[in-house]
Amino acid sequence: MTSTLTISHLTKTFDGVAALSDVSLRVAPGERVALLGHNGAGKSTLMKIILGLITPDSGDVSVCGAVPGRAAARAQVAYLPENATFHPALTGVEQVSHFMRLRNLNPSGAMAVLDRVGLAIAAKRRIGTYSKGMRQRVGLAQALIGHPRLLVLDEPTSGLDPVSRRDFYELLDALAADGAAILLSSHALTEVEARTDRLLILSGGQMVAEGTLPQLRREAALPVAMHVTALNGYEPDILAALPGAIRVDGGLQLTCTQDSKLETLARISALQSKVADFDVVPPSLEDIYSHFSRRDGQ
Repeated sequence: MTSTLTISHLTKTFDGVAALSDVSLRVAPGERVALLGHNGAGKSTLMKIILGLITPDSGDVSVCGAVPGRAAARAQVAYLPENATFHPALTGVEQVSHFMRLRNLNPSGAMAVLDRVGLAIAAKRRIGTYSKGMRQRVGLAQALIGHPRLLVLDEPTSGLDPVSRRDFYELLDALAADGAAILLSSHALTEVEARTDRLLILSGGQMVAEGTLPQLRREAALPVAMHVTALNGYEPDILAALPGAIRVDGGLQLTCTQDSKLETLARISALQSKVADFDVVPPSLEDIYSHFSRRDGQ
């Protein structure tokens, strides 16, 4: 399948300091990709290059088959910055109507776009009266104008309450189902762990990891935790049978390598008459992110 966004061996320096070094990635139609990295990792520089705001020193970038910043690319790309700012004297519908005119679209569709992001009820209020979360939804509304093929989203859930965050990701799911490619940057690792297809981790301007969550778990080879709850009176027996187990949160916890999961589960299963319950806790995205970032010396 042809990728909506393709980047090959991208390098960018500022005053002799490498912001990006030999970075390659792709985002396919209908794919939701999370771009992760610490502050200064190169995420903003990468997004600016994709949007055509700055040019790389070397490497190739294709945005919807066009050069970033050219009219053919701009017409098919939407961008939502972390802190969206709009004219406070305009109403929501006036602001979105203005953006639609800039895209040579009929502004009569502004209410429908605002309704998609849950702002129809406040559409005729001035933006100066909006909360931060409401302003962020105006930003999302403008990003949806014109059915873009690529959405570049920088901390898109900043300022949104939990219900609005859930609604936001459901909207992204629908856009991806319609074929839109989505690249989003976020520090909210718990969110992206559950709602994206693939993960990219930048550290020090380099792509240090790329893949699905299961793929990154295998590559990181971090230990798996298992939490065992003993039936009344059998905790000493389980401790004796599972060397290395420790008491944690009212139960027993032990860790094992990825390769020894089945063996460890078999040992616990053999104790089933003494076990009330057990949970397998794989490494979280936060654990994986920390692993790859530290590996690069960050």
